[in-house]
Amino acid sequence: MNKRIISALKILTMAIVFCNCLSAHATEKSYQLFSPDKKIEVKIHVQDKITFSILHNGQEMLAPSSISMTLDDNRVLGASPSVKSAKTRSVKEEIKPVLPEKRKIIPEVYNELELAFSGNYGVRFRAYDDGVAYRFFTNLAGNIIIKHEEVSLNFAANDSIYFPEEESFMSHSERLYKFLAVKDVTDKQMCSLPALVVKPNGTKLAISEADLLDYAGLYLHGSGDGTATLKSKFPLYPLEEKLERDRDLPVVRAADYIAQTTGRRNFPWRVIATAKNDGDLITNDIIYRLGSPLALKDTGWIKPGKVAWDWWNANNIFGVDFKSGVNTATYKYYIDFASRYGIDHIILDEGWSVPADLFQINPDMNIEELFAYAKTKNVGIIPWVLWNALDKDFDRALDQFEKWGAKGIKVDFMQRDDQKMVNFYEKVAKAAAEHHLLVDFHGAYKPTGLRRTYPNVLTREGVRGLEWNKWSKDVTPKHDVTLPFIRMFAGPMDYTPGAMINATANDFRDIFNRPMSQGTHCHQLAMYVVFESPLQMLADSPSHYLKEPECMEFLSAVPTVWDETRVLNAKVGEYITVARKHGDNWYIGAMTNWMPRDFELDLSFLGAGNFKMTFWADGINADRYASDYKKQTRMVTRIEKLKVHLAPGGGWAAMLVPEK
Repeated sequence: MNKRIISALKILTMAIVFCNCLSAHATEKSYQLFSPDKKIEVKIHVQDKITFSILHNGQEMLAPSSISMTLDDNRVLGASPSVKSAKTRSVKEEIKPVLPEKRKIIPEVYNELELAFSGNYGVRFRAYDDGVAYRFFTNLAGNIIIKHEEVSLNFAANDSIYFPEEESFMSHSERLYKFLAVKDVTDKQMCSLPALVVKPNGTKLAISEADLLDYAGLYLHGSGDGTATLKSKFPLYPLEEKLERDRDLPVVRAADYIAQTTGRRNFPWRVIATAKNDGDLITNDIIYRLGSPLALKDTGWIKPGKVAWDWWNANNIFGVDFKSGVNTATYKYYIDFASRYGIDHIILDEGWSVPADLFQINPDMNIEELFAYAKTKNVGIIPWVLWNALDKDFDRALDQFEKWGAKGIKVDFMQRDDQKMVNFYEKVAKAAAEHHLLVDFHGAYKPTGLRRTYPNVLTREGVRGLEWNKWSKDVTPKHDVTLPFIRMFAGPMDYTPGAMINATANDFRDIFNRPMSQGTHCHQLAMYVVFESPLQMLADSPSHYLKEPECMEFLSAVPTVWDETRVLNAKVGEYITVARKHGDNWYIGAMTNWMPRDFELDLSFLGAGNFKMTFWADGINADRYASDYKKQTRMVTRIEKLKVHLAPGGGWAAMLVPEK
């Protein structure tokens, strides 16, 4: 071939390639979003798909990660996206929560980027100083079916994760945390949320979701190819369920989609919070901030408080002249105890009725007499219900509870977070509020901000708590000082503390009807400051508490909501010390794993003047006899640094009252 022709062909080929590159570049768009303090940067890249990455102080925390949503007509929102508009805004506001879990006023400060795409959908990204969130939104006519939502998070090869592995979608979400390399998580391993990723430099990334409404919960699984990628998985919509016993309702036939929902809506937030220091996870309330705004006009009736609980201690009361059990006399005893110490409520747990029938009352229970008696003592009653029993007689049951004068309901054994079950939570929250009933969800998935919308939802389980000591050795002090950094990041947890019979690692036995805790007496007391729950349990027998007047000085006084929170020292799985303020008083709780600790606590967070500090410390023999403790009182000021010793599995609790 003529050399001139060959040369011309080469030039033409190069021109075609160059034009193609220009064409590809023309459709490629990149955006940057910074947190208000400029430390967090979100890079959003739009070309053949939508990806985003996260940097903190210029270091990559999350590599480019793709997101999309697939509809039932095989439309993929996020495939070959075409940007119609990009809008930014900055928000600097305050949220005043009805129930302050961490603080009286929550700063709501963020920068937002909203990308709208051809096809009537879009994605909103938000950058806070303590995390990043994004959500899809659609503006489509009628109802739509979501087949899958892609969340593909790419981490570095040397990143690790606290992985709350699940065996199936039928779960109480009461998991232990496996510490794994992210790249070693297989495609067969699945976890619920929150999960916590650890960078080699110690920075933590907490992954969860917020504003979960009319949708299914998000789970993560490994890539299966050795890369450090976590991918989304969702429970499918249930088409058929089969009752097992009177309470377990697993899905036996599911649809091939996640959700059928309205085409004009916001979808749940996908949340990645950042924490340079472990203590930052304790003060982070991003999940609450991302919840839908308050839906109730009247909230004056919503009162936080403490609850005397019957089930954990198996009604082991003694020193009385009646037979203890699920009967009227026993619960009058609980009411008398609660009244004596200013405990706000008692629980009527399983047995007050046939669990599957809320109107078939235990003949040993005179319900009307009990509620009337509680009213004279200024003590509220919260009945326990199976969720399916409540759902079966929903309006009738709530009407009856309101008529009796119940202060709330404890709803149990949901064990799922498919779209149908998620909708049940919202149904309960809304209807309970209409009847002026507080709600405690047990057998539950993690909090996702529903309590901001319906603050009558005070707490929920979804945590491997004290009850596991009745049949397991899993709830160790190490587990106790892991929970605040992971599960509690999502919101309040009904761990149900307060065990008065305590054991060292060697002495502990799991005895269902005579339960004890692992760790020391003061380890349990400290939980009332460290663990957040506006409805906080006293799990042990009133008979035990009545023998512990010094402990009851603390348990009767410690609040369940807080005006301010300070983390004094913290390390995941090892130790934690938290100071919280309520009114003019401060409370401090310190906990350790099985390793004994010596701390120096800086009291500079206190105001001016003298404070009377009453503290409960591990006794000198607590390493051998875990219930050993001492109570002492002294005066302190903000310039002091306290020397604190914690025994193995130990704790330390203090109440500081300003001198008038």
